[in-house]
Amino acid sequence: MQSNVHQRKRTDMNHPSNDDMTPDAGNTGTSSTNDYSKSKDCVKTTTATQSCSYWLTRIVFIRSLAFIYFVAFLVAFNQNKQLLGDNGLLPLRLHLGQLSSHFTSLNRYFNIPTLFWAVDPWNEVDIWLDAFAILGMSISIFMIIAGSANSILMLVLWILYHSLVNVGQRWYSFGWESQLLETGFLAIWLVPFLSLRRLPSNCPPPWVAIWGYRWLLFRMMIGAGLIKIRGDQCWRDLTCMNYHYETQPVPNPVAYYLHQAPDWWHSFETLTNHVVELVIPWLMAVPFRGARVLCAIVQISFQIILIISGNLSFLNWLTILPAIWLIDDKSLACLFSKSTLTSLRQVSNKPTTNLLRKAFNILIALLLGYLSYPVILNLMSNHQAMNTSFEPFRILNTYGAFGSITKTRTEVVLEGSATNPPTVWKEYEFYCKPGNVSRSPCLITPYHYRLDWLMWFAAFQSYQHNPWLVHLIGKLLENDEQASGLIAANPFRGGSPPKYIRASHFVYRYTDVGSAEANEGRWWARQYRGVYMQPVSLRDLKGVYKQFGWK
Repeated sequence: MQSNVHQRKRTDMNHPSNDDMTPDAGNTGTSSTNDYSKSKDCVKTTTATQSCSYWLTRIVFIRSLAFIYFVAFLVAFNQNKQLLGDNGLLPLRLHLGQLSSHFTSLNRYFNIPTLFWAVDPWNEVDIWLDAFAILGMSISIFMIIAGSANSILMLVLWILYHSLVNVGQRWYSFGWESQLLETGFLAIWLVPFLSLRRLPSNCPPPWVAIWGYRWLLFRMMIGAGLIKIRGDQCWRDLTCMNYHYETQPVPNPVAYYLHQAPDWWHSFETLTNHVVELVIPWLMAVPFRGARVLCAIVQISFQIILIISGNLSFLNWLTILPAIWLIDDKSLACLFSKSTLTSLRQVSNKPTTNLLRKAFNILIALLLGYLSYPVILNLMSNHQAMNTSFEPFRILNTYGAFGSITKTRTEVVLEGSATNPPTVWKEYEFYCKPGNVSRSPCLITPYHYRLDWLMWFAAFQSYQHNPWLVHLIGKLLENDEQASGLIAANPFRGGSPPKYIRASHFVYRYTDVGSAEANEGRWWARQYRGVYMQPVSLRDLKGVYKQFGWK
């Protein structure tokens, strides 16, 4: 399974909008085609599509990538000010201030690539956080509607998101951030340098991008499979799925019912996971179209199952994208209008490729080959590291997920009291993190609540290892509006702030379907485990605020 790494507003991608049904003007002259069209297993169909050309594939891919980018920038727009802003839980100004002392003005752009270096002294970054997110969403919407892009737009998206990830600290520490950056980097070379035509006659989908995405998919699957086999014993015992649905970071309602399945079914799920991640990817290397299509069907189906069974941000949506490049125009022709297929016939007549593009393709292939060396060594190592980058631009990375499985679910519950001494406690509710045992689990994928995810990690750590949690408690003691926006319910919002807040540790488990607890409307049963953090007041936190430089 993919998520749970210790370290996607949904659109129908299979049904193009009416814009897909219009031919591309200007694509009627001498044109070029993909080098794959020369391959002996390429077969022309009556619709003039070929079994190994990828013009239509590129249109589907661009819209899909733009959708993921949109979700990522939407999350950034809604949450980054509260998390990283001027008054955020982990203020960007403090983070960059500390880092700037370690690098010269030029070296810092190379070691930590981000546009935020240019807005020094970082005292008013909220406007820039919003500007980056709004620009990213705007470009993404254009690409979704147009079904096309050029290298300039792809490069801007990549730089904008890179800038956020590299200053995102704990909030951006998930493996799918690097995965989106690697996917976005390859997309820069997938599209024309300048043209915004969906079927540009002088720029067929380049082989380096097609194989680059297949290599990405292979590494993700094999990496995820190997980290499991080398990791938790339950993967080898075929028992990990007995725990996963209950202990994953942010469960959804479907996971509740899947958890109730018998042990033999969970063993079958675990075994199937190994086959999908460790066996099926090798079909990409088989020189037959049917093998590639089978691989795509299995991998995409697998990711859809993961999407249905958990709120894993946009991870599984994003993982579908490289699998699209196992599907050729022949398979996708049924999704497009006759006019689009006519335009495709016009650009697929003569195989000519721009000399400059050929040079870039070779250069990118050499770069990917060079960067693959440490990644391959990592895959072969018994000390395999998952979700790691070996260079600051995150062009080619290692991936993996669920190397170990949490067997028991614990939660940190925050409560406030307005009395002194504290006697009556009121509980804070998060958007998706389990709290109220009668509240239904949420269904938010591909959206992502970053705070809820880190609360999951904090539950099996300590507050000393998570100073942002202490800062959150301090802001809730002030009834801070920005901090209150990060959670679903602040029982003191609109009134007097609490005098004390405490953090308690609970063990959570699903109720059994048909049990008395479930019949009373409870999704969860919980048991008090102990004190996570003693009750504190604002006065108690003055020293901590001073130590970290918080306002």
